[in-house]
Amino acid sequence: MVTGYDIQATHESHASPVPRQRGKLLFMLMALLLLSAALIVLGLGVGSNGWESLLSMWQQSLSMQIVWDIRLPRTLGAWAAGALLGLSGAVAQGLFRNPLADPYLLGSASGASLGVATALVAFGGSPFATAWVVRMGLTGAAFCGAVLAVFLTLLLARGVQHTLRLLLAGVIVGVVLGALGSLVTMMRPDIVQSMQAFMLGSTGYVGWSSCGLMLLVCLICLVISLALSQVLDGLSLGETTATSLGLPLPQMRMALVFIIALSAGTAVAQTGLIVFVGLAAPHLVRSMLKTTHAGLIALSSLAGGVLLSAADILSRWMIAPQELPVGVVTAILGGAYLLRLMHKQRRMEGH
Repeated sequence: MVTGYDIQATHESHASPVPRQRGKLLFMLMALLLLSAALIVLGLGVGSNGWESLLSMWQQSLSMQIVWDIRLPRTLGAWAAGALLGLSGAVAQGLFRNPLADPYLLGSASGASLGVATALVAFGGSPFATAWVVRMGLTGAAFCGAVLAVFLTLLLARGVQHTLRLLLAGVIVGVVLGALGSLVTMMRPDIVQSMQAFMLGSTGYVGWSSCGLMLLVCLICLVISLALSQVLDGLSLGETTATSLGLPLPQMRMALVFIIALSAGTAVAQTGLIVFVGLAAPHLVRSMLKTTHAGLIALSSLAGGVLLSAADILSRWMIAPQELPVGVVTAILGGAYLLRLMHKQRRMEGH
């Protein structure tokens, strides 16, 4: 059965590179880059007391040290995590040919939660406010849990040959591992608060090492994704057509699944579970521009960085000196945007 998403993706894959379309793509690329830079600068001035002037802080060495050691890596880390989620969301929606696919569809979120719960039982304490050895252990546990969940999904689906079976396997693995994570939390009430912090997401403890790691992984995943973008264009025409074009689908699907797992797992390991960014970023780009998957992936990565940076600034500023979990802000903003998009689409169908 051909869905509306298939028809739209087919149109995108055959879109001729007319100057107007290419100019629109470049304009949106520059706009997102400028908006990212503006949000990073704005994020430097938002602290525990709300908005502070960078000029006045420049005159105080202690304040500038806070900016350099805390606010700058946090702001850049928020952008990098959003970029990873936006990229993996675009790849997931292209791979599954489903506009509702998100980076956690293969069970990585539930696997990361189970990994963190298990590590908390072993280490004890808070996942974000402990010694660096424990912090690295929890980060590694989250990443390993996410990768293990994706591996179990591939094992259950018997590879990547059948997209629908892979999708169903991811749902099953996510439900089972999520239940196991909840069981571990229920058996150890002392880790409930720490698990809640992880489930709601936080960028408050992203340091330079975490920031550098996410930026490096984002660059690697972006390069590989752009190299494989033609495979997603071919899949949008149907698997039979993609095979007839000579595309090695099993190997390419495995590489795309690897990109989803690596990008989502890295972001989750550093910032916890942040929802809606990976789902909303590709929709935001697609609503403004019709392009091939190469343009969609690049723009979705930038849009994800913008979305999470804006949400991080709002989470710090809205109720300062207290702070909202950034995952709550992204859920509200992302949910409101998708509801507006659905309402707009229904109105268009009504006409």
